[in-house]
Amino acid sequence: MDYPMNRRSILKLLGAAAAYRMTPALSAAEATGSASASPWRMRLSTSSIQFSQLPIEKACERIAGLGFEAIDIWSAHEGCPHLDDVASRLGPQGLRTLLEKHKLKLFAFSVYAGGYARYAQLLGESGGGVAIQGSAGACKPEELTARMRQFIDELKPLVELAEKHNSFLAIENHGDALLNSLDSFKAFVEINTSPRLGIALAPYHIQAANASVEEAIRICGRQLFFFYAWQHQPDLKQLPGVGPTDMTPWIRAMAEVRYRGCVNPFMHGHPGEDVMAANLATSRDYLRSCYAKTQEP
Repeated sequence: MDYPMNRRSILKLLGAAAAYRMTPALSAAEATGSASASPWRMRLSTSSIQFSQLPIEKACERIAGLGFEAIDIWSAHEGCPHLDDVASRLGPQGLRTLLEKHKLKLFAFSVYAGGYARYAQLLGESGGGVAIQGSAGACKPEELTARMRQFIDELKPLVELAEKHNSFLAIENHGDALLNSLDSFKAFVEINTSPRLGIALAPYHIQAANASVEEAIRICGRQLFFFYAWQHQPDLKQLPGVGPTDMTPWIRAMAEVRYRGCVNPFMHGHPGEDVMAANLATSRDYLRSCYAKTQEP
């Protein structure tokens, strides 16, 4: 190989090594370098928007009471008040205190409304985590590599913010978007060399495109920063264990790539807090059963 290819390979290896050290939810075993000898552990979070009709304090109480380890706090998508309320009323110390009260970890801010820059300092001062936003408009297949390179270049100011505020930026795949197909995932991970930039994987949209969720997970590999346990079904059937999708292969694929974030059961829709809580409890138990199957010899 010529020199430019060698240099590119070295940069990718350095970036992967840095991401291995710094990605959120890194376990003690991974931090000490003994990850290969330890079993992969599934962690569970869920999103505050599932309880958007409640104030953030009550949403945290419900999520913690359901046994979730961490939380993904949403900005004003579909009118969710939580992140803007935290920003204006609680501030970083207030959020830390609230999460400590309920023994919840801060996993992510979903910033589809408002964008990452608006909340970067708050995320960093609250302890750091993953910020999730969308990609860009779809393009023709023959334009994919060039358009993905342009998109990742355009993200550099946000990636610098993530580094400054000890956080990470994850781009979600979506229908009719730049990041949607398996080929687009391949282009993203090939071009991206920043350990602060990765992918938030939404299987709902992958299933809608009749593609393999397990393959998408394996393509993302160490650049998988967030995972929605979310299936392409109507209403409450979007949730794990409520809809028909067997998610055991998804969990097995995440174990193979040693995914370091949380598995986040998710749905769009607002059936009411008690109905949501009951179905999230079903999802929690179902995902734990899927994980148990992956641990069998």
